[in-house]
Amino acid sequence: MSFLWFAAVIAAFFVKGVSGFANTLVFSSIMSFGTNNINISPVDLLIGIPPNAIMVWKNKSRIDPKICVPLSLLVAAGVIPGALFLKNTDVVFIKIVFGIVIILIGIQILLQELFIKTKENTKPNPVLLAVLGVISGVMCGLFGIGALLAAYVNKTASDSSAFKANMCIVFLVDNVIRFVLYTLWGILTFESYKIALFLLPGMIAGLLLGMLVGKKLNEKTMKIVVVILLIFSGISLIVNTLR
Repeated sequence: MSFLWFAAVIAAFFVKGVSGFANTLVFSSIMSFGTNNINISPVDLLIGIPPNAIMVWKNKSRIDPKICVPLSLLVAAGVIPGALFLKNTDVVFIKIVFGIVIILIGIQILLQELFIKTKENTKPNPVLLAVLGVISGVMCGLFGIGALLAAYVNKTASDSSAFKANMCIVFLVDNVIRFVLYTLWGILTFESYKIALFLLPGMIAGLLLGMLVGKKLNEKTMKIVVVILLIFSGISLIVNTLR
C-alpha cells in the first residue's frame, strides 16, 4: 500500500477533526495525482462514515432539525438523479461555475468576519439562505461537493459545535445513501474494503489530533479556518476539473 494513501488520510481527517468538513476535498486532491477517481471515491466513502457518526454523536446536543433536516432531504433527493446526470452530461462548466461561487461566498464571509462588526441579533437574509440551502443540498447530492453546504451551515449555525453537528449529520445521510447505491452498482469492491481497513488507523489518528487542535481554537478563529477551507475548496474544484 502506497505511503501516499496513508499520508492523505491523516491530512484529510486532521482537517475534518478541526473544521467538521473538507476531508473529501483534501483526500481526493492528494490522491488524484496518482489514482483514478473511481478508486478514490469508494475508499473515501468507507472511511468517511465513522468520523461523521462520531462527530454527530459528540455534538448531538447542538443538532438543529431546522438546519439539518431540509438539507438532508435535498441531498437525499439529489443522489440518484445526480449519478445519472454525471453519467450522461458534461459537468465541467457547471463545476467551474460553482467553484467560482464557492470562492466568492467564502471571500464575502471572510471579509464580514474580519472587518464588519455585526450585532448579535442580526439574522442572515432568509431568502438568500433558502436559495443557498437548495443549491448546496443539490450540489452535494449531485457531485459530492460539500463546500456550498458548509457555507450555508456556517451562516446558520450558532457556533462551531452546532456547525459540526449539522454538517456531519447531513454528510452521514449522504454517506448511507451512497453506500447502498455503491453496493448495488458494484462500485464498492473487496479491494475498497481492504484499503479502507488499512487506512483506518490513519483516519483515527488524524481525526483525534484534529479534534484536539479544534478544541484549542476560539469561535472566531474556527470560523475563519472554515471560511479559508471554503475558498480553498472552490479553487481546488476548479483546478481539479480543468486538469
